[in-house]
Amino acid sequence: MSQLAGHSDDEVAALEVSSIRKSYQQGGGDVVVLNDASLRMAAGEFVALVGPSGSGKSTLLHLAGGLDTPDAGTVRVAGIELSTLNARELARTRRRHIGFVFQFFQLLPTLTVTENIELPLIFDGKSSPKVPDLLERMGLGGKGERLPGELSGGEMQRVAIARALVAGAPLILADEPTGNLDAVNAAEVLDLLTEQVRLAGAALLLVTHDAVAAQRADRMITLRDGRLVAE
Repeated sequence: MSQLAGHSDDEVAALEVSSIRKSYQQGGGDVVVLNDASLRMAAGEFVALVGPSGSGKSTLLHLAGGLDTPDAGTVRVAGIELSTLNARELARTRRRHIGFVFQFFQLLPTLTVTENIELPLIFDGKSSPKVPDLLERMGLGGKGERLPGELSGGEMQRVAIARALVAGAPLILADEPTGNLDAVNAAEVLDLLTEQVRLAGAALLLVTHDAVAAQRADRMITLRDGRLVAE
């Protein structure tokens, strides 16, 4: 089993996926999506995950984020094994240790930009002085009281990135974050995502079909036949 990384085992990995297997029922039989897939990411590392549509990239991301559970194998985030957590502990771990950026933004339409960014903190009964600074850094200065429907697609994705970063999560999971944007906005959003994640010192796992985006990563890994293969 390859960990697909050259980092010391003594380091606490931002993400460690070990011998994951995942299958789904389809047409009366099992379709294996992930088969003995393993990945280890160090703190601050940027990994691009590529592969054809339907190869299981989003499935792996959902497993890494505790949004789904594997049939076999383990997932650890910042040293925490997700399978050992009850529902409340898992939700708290996601809020504090994992930031999500999705293709279709996943913003709450009735909340302001500021309230959407603060969501991971609100559920923990916290607030943060970071929000005004994040708004400025994401090019959203003066738009904190707007609703998502008043923003462009690129601006909504910037809000989603700020939300992923606000709690200081050590792991950011981004699933095709530029896939719903035009070329200009996609380039700007990708610049901001990589710049701000590196500034925060977080690890970034980016699922993408964009070869240019993948080339920015420290490592590129292909999901092939249910396994992760280093490029």
